[in-house]
Amino acid sequence: MTYMLKLFTAMLLLAVSFCSPLILADEQRNQPNVIVILTDDLGYGDLGSYGSETIKTPNLDRMADEGVRLTNAYSSSPNCTPSRAGLLTGRYPVRTGMAHQVLFIEDTHGLPLEEVTIAEMLKPMGYQTAIIGKWHLGHTPAYWPTNHGFDYYYGLPYSNNLLPLALYRNLQKIEEPVEQATLTERYTQEAIQFIERHQDKPFFIYLAHTFPHVPLSVSDKFEGHSKAALYGDVVETLDWSTGEILAALDRLGLSKNTLVIFTSDNGPYQGGSTGGLRGTKGTPWEGGYRVPFIARWPGRIPSGVTIDSISMNIDILPTIRTLTGAGLPDDLVIDGKNLMPVLTGKQQLVHEKLYIFADEQIAAVRTQHWKTVLLARYRGINRWLPDHDVRLLFNMDNDPYERYSLASHREDIWEQMTRYWSEGVEELESHALHLNKQ
Repeated sequence: MTYMLKLFTAMLLLAVSFCSPLILADEQRNQPNVIVILTDDLGYGDLGSYGSETIKTPNLDRMADEGVRLTNAYSSSPNCTPSRAGLLTGRYPVRTGMAHQVLFIEDTHGLPLEEVTIAEMLKPMGYQTAIIGKWHLGHTPAYWPTNHGFDYYYGLPYSNNLLPLALYRNLQKIEEPVEQATLTERYTQEAIQFIERHQDKPFFIYLAHTFPHVPLSVSDKFEGHSKAALYGDVVETLDWSTGEILAALDRLGLSKNTLVIFTSDNGPYQGGSTGGLRGTKGTPWEGGYRVPFIARWPGRIPSGVTIDSISMNIDILPTIRTLTGAGLPDDLVIDGKNLMPVLTGKQQLVHEKLYIFADEQIAAVRTQHWKTVLLARYRGINRWLPDHDVRLLFNMDNDPYERYSLASHREDIWEQMTRYWSEGVEELESHALHLNKQ
């Protein structure tokens, strides 16, 4: 979708709104609000509801009690930029040209304008859209969030360890250097104010927290409270933030019409907990890809339910699309699936398989019960493991820690998984080669 086509779509929406204000208003009142809360480098084992005995997260634990907790949820990359591209587009990052590592200060590219984000998908439905927090999908003006469907932007253009670093409101730089200790509190205030301003219309808020990405920082209000030192203080501040947002929805009578999703962009760096899973951020192992995922929508999805169906953050867009009736271009390939049948208990699986990448290469394949890892880093180089007489096939029901390979015992499963890999390479890696030649 080109810029001119996006402009034409916006003008058409304005014309329809002008001609049929009463019809549009009725439709808007029936549309659910959506809030996606994304943390940065939060580990699978960092929340109480996911097994942490050190970090206290009562608000997120209550959110899990009031909603659904997924235990086999994945990011679409073990790194910041590509994972965010996957979440916002519903597509494997390799399709958007954003699969390779992360964007740094010297990079001038970003998420292509022809890609359709959740915000762009929802705008024709009359939604007010905001991103609050970290963007990291292009920090030059052409790729700014406001060019990707967001009406309002308050936050940082990239990770908090990259300098120079400034805080922006829309296109205006409002703080440099950034006082990072109070960022989570300010993000929370901005999100609640946006909810209050737009409570009479449908809204979409993408709250992309800066933390617990390093450098870690908290205000005096939260410092020294956690048994897990500064990292724990940071996570407990994020828990407070979520509690404030849920309380605002309750206070305004919006909870029953608002889907709230909480998750992380990838696994932890060196400070967080993977819950014992192998590997960390930046790896194709479970610790790099598996993340917390909690969904709350009183009256629409059940409460206190734990679901082990495999899912990925690329599922968020098609789920929202189904709930809102939003449209997408007919020729647009969406890799994610609508999660509502799983969240409501009507269906056990929506994915036959999921692909796990190392940059633009498929490093692993995950099905509901099995995972094969084919590409792993050794001495600074990605090694194709079968070439080194290493065949890794893990039964994820019995061995989620990826310790013992059953490849020699289950040749049938090994062949099936490698066949999935071959199909993925033909479709997805060849797509990456095509993009790189353009």
